Amino acid sequence: MATTARKPSAPDPASAPAPAPAPAPAPALTHALTAAARGLAVIPLSLTKHPALRSPHHPASHDGTNHPVARRANDTAPPDAAPDTARRQPCRGECGAFGHGVYDASSDPARIRDLFAAAPRATGYGIACGVPPHHLIGVDLDTKTGTDTLAALRELARRHRFPLPATVVVLTPSGGRHLWFSGPPDAAVPNSAGRLAPGIDIRGTGGYLIGPGSRTHHGTYALAPGTARLAPAPCPLPFLRLLLPPPRRTPPPSRGRHTAHGLVRFVLDAPEGQRNTRLFWAACRAYESGLGPTLHALLLDAALTTGLPLPEARSTLMSAARATGHHP
Repeated sequence: MATTARKPSAPDPASAPAPAPAPAPAPALTHALTAAARGLAVIPLSLTKHPALRSPHHPASHDGTNHPVARRANDTAPPDAAPDTARRQPCRGECGAFGHGVYDASSDPARIRDLFAAAPRATGYGIACGVPPHHLIGVDLDTKTGTDTLAALRELARRHRFPLPATVVVLTPSGGRHLWFSGPPDAAVPNSAGRLAPGIDIRGTGGYLIGPGSRTHHGTYALAPGTARLAPAPCPLPFLRLLLPPPRRTPPPSRGRHTAHGLVRFVLDAPEGQRNTRLFWAACRAYESGLGPTLHALLLDAALTTGLPLPEARSTLMSAARATGHHP
């Protein structure tokens, strides 16, 4: 009897080997230690992006009222005073306990392990800004405002004539990005929200950035492709001037106060296209009235406020000094 070849049976899906499970995400501690190896000071964060350790001085803390500093404060307070009323300044870690937010930050591996051991539910880590060695400055380009914040930053760079160097970029779960820059050790950049443009927030001294690999309720933060091996680029000087608070200057108290105020105001009110001309005219009048050296810094600040680039403003002031027979 002729036999027919049997067709090979289709593999049984139930018997097929199960696909290898996806590798589990690295724990937050691993990412934090990697960041610390680059000199970055870190703290554990929770899913809410807040510090994972409760303050030991918080009323709801299990040891808040029994903390040594709290006890000493309460011992010196009036009998009918509420707990901790004797302390006027907030503790920034002087008590030696964990739970002081960014002031707990460290790049020491042993201390970092202790921090994360005290916060076993931490899912991320924060990177302290404004501390050695990088004196990190974070530019947070948010998407919640509905504006193109990257385009707004590029417009700022064009208007104030500074480059945007290649640097570390961290992508946020919401589609935003964090740009990392290093700052000078003698400049304390303040934290701000929307001061430069809507949606552009600055993380400076006393603030922190969420490190790549951190998990939050909205997703995971990740390094942008091609930036993992970069170091934070030095913050361009014209950009740094925009981030720093303007120096407090007062017009000279003696003669010429009215003249000084008028010349500075004349420069500040300059429309685009007349900034250089007005600065030169005002500087010439200042030198002619004997106020040139006194008003030099005020006029320079006024010119920079209008958007005149620093080299151009300095050159104009020097030209005005020479034109009136003075040595700048």
